[in-house]
Amino acid sequence: MITVHHLNNSRSQRVLWLLEELGLPYEVKRYERDAMTMLAPPELRAVHPLGKSPVVTDGGLTLAESGAIIEYLVERHGGGQLAPAPGTPARLRYTYWMHYAEGSAMPPLLLKLVFDRIEAGPMPFFVKPFARAIAGRAKSSFILPQITRHLDYMESELAKFRWFAGDEFSAADIQMSFPLEIAVKRAGLGASRPRLMDFLGRIHARPAYQRALERGGKYDLVD
Repeated sequence: MITVHHLNNSRSQRVLWLLEELGLPYEVKRYERDAMTMLAPPELRAVHPLGKSPVVTDGGLTLAESGAIIEYLVERHGGGQLAPAPGTPARLRYTYWMHYAEGSAMPPLLLKLVFDRIEAGPMPFFVKPFARAIAGRAKSSFILPQITRHLDYMESELAKFRWFAGDEFSAADIQMSFPLEIAVKRAGLGASRPRLMDFLGRIHARPAYQRALERGGKYDLVD
C-alpha cells in the first residue's frame, strides 16, 4: 500500500491529486506545521532524514522530492496514463516542465516569502528600518522582476498548447500547479494573465483534484 506522509499546505497535495487521477489506493499520514515557524514537525525525520514533505512509502521503498515521487508513481503505477509517449516532442516538454516547476519557478517565489517575512517579522526597533529597506530593495530590484519574467513566460507557453506538455493533461500539469497556486497567493498572479488563471480554474474543477482536497484536509492555497 502506498502511504503519503502529508504536510498541510505543502507540495504533498500534488501527490494526493496524482494518486486520485491514477485511481490508486493509498493511505494518508498527516503532519501539521508549527504554527509559529511554519516548519514541518520533527516526526517527519523518522520517515526521511531531512524531515520534509512530501515523502511516499511504497512497500520497502521511501521516496522524497515531489518531482521524483510523481515520476516514480507514473512510471511504476500509471499504466501509461498521464505521461506522453517516450521519444515524442510532448514527452520532451513533459520532462522540461517537471523540472522547471521546482528548479526555476519556485526559487524566486520562495525568496519573496523569505523577504516578506523579514519585512513583517518582529525585530529591535533600531534595526527595523534598515532590515525593511534591504528587504524591499531586494524584492524590487531582483525578486519581483524575476517572478514577472517567469509568469510572463508561462503565460506565453500556454498560448501554444492547452496543457503544459501539449494538448493532453499530464503529470507535468500536476507538478506545475503548486508554483502557480503560490503565485496567486503571494506574488500577484491574477486576471492580467488569463491563460494561467484559466489553467488553474480547469485543474481546480477536476474531480480528482477535489477528492485530493477531501483526503488531504485544509489547503490554504485554494480559496
